[in-house]
Amino acid sequence: MNLLFEEDGAFKTGTILTDNDASLQVETPHGKRLKLKSNHVLMRFAQPSAGELLDRAEAEAEGLDTEFLWEVCADDEFGFADFAREYYGHVPSAVESTAVLLRLHASPIYFHRKGRGRFRKAPAEILQAALSGLEKKRQQAAAIERMRDELLAGRLPEELKPLVRQLLYKPDRNRLEAKALEAACAENGQSPARLLLACGALPSSHELHFDRFLFEYFPDGTGFPPVDAPSEPTDLPLADVRAFSIDDAATTEIDDAFSVTQTAAGWRIGIHIAAPGLGFGRNSALDAIARQRLSTVYMPGNKITMLPDDIVGRFTLAEGRDCPALSLYLDVTRDLIVTGNESRLERVPVAANLRHHDIEPVFNETTLTDGGPDFPWKAELTLLWELATVLEAGRGKPAANQNMVDFNFGVDWNQSTDDGPGRIEIGRRSRGSPLDKLVAELMIAANSTWGKALASAGIPALYRAQTGGKVRMTTAPAPHEGLGVDCYAWSSSPLRRYVDLVNQWQLIGWLKGEDPAFPPKSPDLIAAMRDFELTYAAYAEFQRGMERYWCLRWLRQAGSPSMSARVLRESLVRLEDLPLVFKVPSMPTLPPGTRVQLAIDSTDLIDLEVRATYLETLASAGSLPDGIDEGDEPGDDALPETEPVAAPADSEAPPSAAA
Repeated sequence: MNLLFEEDGAFKTGTILTDNDASLQVETPHGKRLKLKSNHVLMRFAQPSAGELLDRAEAEAEGLDTEFLWEVCADDEFGFADFAREYYGHVPSAVESTAVLLRLHASPIYFHRKGRGRFRKAPAEILQAALSGLEKKRQQAAAIERMRDELLAGRLPEELKPLVRQLLYKPDRNRLEAKALEAACAENGQSPARLLLACGALPSSHELHFDRFLFEYFPDGTGFPPVDAPSEPTDLPLADVRAFSIDDAATTEIDDAFSVTQTAAGWRIGIHIAAPGLGFGRNSALDAIARQRLSTVYMPGNKITMLPDDIVGRFTLAEGRDCPALSLYLDVTRDLIVTGNESRLERVPVAANLRHHDIEPVFNETTLTDGGPDFPWKAELTLLWELATVLEAGRGKPAANQNMVDFNFGVDWNQSTDDGPGRIEIGRRSRGSPLDKLVAELMIAANSTWGKALASAGIPALYRAQTGGKVRMTTAPAPHEGLGVDCYAWSSSPLRRYVDLVNQWQLIGWLKGEDPAFPPKSPDLIAAMRDFELTYAAYAEFQRGMERYWCLRWLRQAGSPSMSARVLRESLVRLEDLPLVFKVPSMPTLPPGTRVQLAIDSTDLIDLEVRATYLETLASAGSLPDGIDEGDEPGDDALPETEPVAAPADSEAPPSAAA
């Protein structure tokens, strides 16, 4: 005698070896013997053999119409054998009974299982809802398959067009579009970014990285909401100076300018900082904008300003205008000794906006040594440089950045390459030039002097501190070991950094004898500090990533040539002509500073990777390039008032420690 039973949710057959009423000893068609409880048996049969029943029953079940079975079935609970007898109109064979069982079991929407071999007809309304759901799933599966096929064919489905950024940066895996993209990626082995780029979802790889940043930090876009124009102060005294600024050619957020006025004892040196804090205050609409953005975002070929362009235009220290300013005057003797200082709120006549590319050819180490040609502002610049040298020595941190190199990025958006819009040019500019030192030291003087003033007045401010090599923000004055000053409050870039704007409001309150915008122990001040630190670090990381991207674009423009590099450590190298650090697995172990020649094998604009092969060791192995230690970029506080190692040439660099 044979039997049909259920085990682990599957139907099986076997031949009875021993029947002990409550249990049976059974041998399966594959020769396996097992002990089976009698109540697990669904049916006993003599014909066909145990090995044939399920195959024949499955063939028989194919001819059974599920909908017809549901229609002729009674509403009460039933066993499969009884229903088979009613359906066939005679005592069913083992094959017929099993065929009915298999069809009932395979149709859970139509028949609800109530026990081993027992079922109940699904109510009509429940069946209809289930069928509707089944049809919906079928249609969804068809849509997923259609979108997947379009993606694999290199076409972007219409449904995906408005969702490209979400699919790339924060996909909702419950959406059909995300499932289709996943299916297409699984089939062709590409990442979502590569597949969507191949389908034309983004104009170029540049948009992939730029949009990822915008998606996270500017989800509503980079535009500004409409705001009322700030009120410009009309009661400020006019300073009796001729001020001039020193910036890159494309700088629009001109925060600082200088003036030199001769006195009986020597000179009165003016450090003039743009004063948007006089035009709008805390809790204003413009404060809300600046508080949300916290800093201008820099990248090669572009920038996202902290304040609207028209607001920047009102307060930038543009030549030919009398500009609201927060000024610090240093009284300097003919021996270049600072004997006193004074802070004032005033209007400053800006006589000139000097640009690096115009001044550096006639004002540099060589011209300072041999006299050089005459040019406007030469006397003032020379005096300020001599004062900066004294101030630098007084800090005990002389020539901290003279070996550094800036890599200036220029993107010509009017040209295109095979990789998309934009043609990149990368130039080198040595740090520590007389102009760099001049600006840096005067900014350090202003920021440290104003930091001390706020601390002495008991007015809270946001300080930069460095102890034990770690730079941090704090609301309490503390030494900055890297700069060699007792305290240091960023105050000189209020047009492009929220911390500086906050400190400017505090200074304005101090000078006017009014309550500070942020009182002592202000939770808003602490929150602004914490948010700024996180956001400023994220912006800097984004800039470094975009600089790396454009370095790879430069290599591709040049046809991936061989390049010289310096060993930083182990297999890590840094190209000599680009601020690009990467690993070369094929390179032998060489001392740090060793010059090597590499073949650039390939570049990846999606993962921002470069693959290179070691060719040979070059002569003149020396110290690490550009003063960089083991591939790390210098901290922003270690390089006052100069641009980062890879500063964009076509926009202002993010101001560093003294900026």
